[in-house]
Amino acid sequence: MQFTHVKIEVLMPEGYIALLRNKLNEAAVIRQGNYDHVISYSHVHCYWRPLEGAEPFEGEEGKISHGTECLVTFKTHCNNVLAVKEIIEDIHPYEEPVYHVIPLMDV
Repeated sequence: MQFTHVKIEVLMPEGYIALLRNKLNEAAVIRQGNYDHVISYSHVHCYWRPLEGAEPFEGEEGKISHGTECLVTFKTHCNNVLAVKEIIEDIHPYEEPVYHVIPLMDV
């Protein structure tokens, strides 16, 4: 099995999606054939509890919070993962951004 591409998933507030999309596009990491700016997102419901020492974007230390945020997904080449990670961490408003890197089988 070969893996040359990955799917990236990142949770973030909706207001940051356009900034993320634009920065990823400037880095040329979200192109698919003759298209650029290729990402998708959906609204998801989330729970979290900031622990002692946390500096939460939303919520209060020690209290379970819940809300709606967006799950942003896009495909990129494996060689782009570190650049994508830097872009996400540079613009993401959360103290601890949640993102996943999922290998995609070449078919």
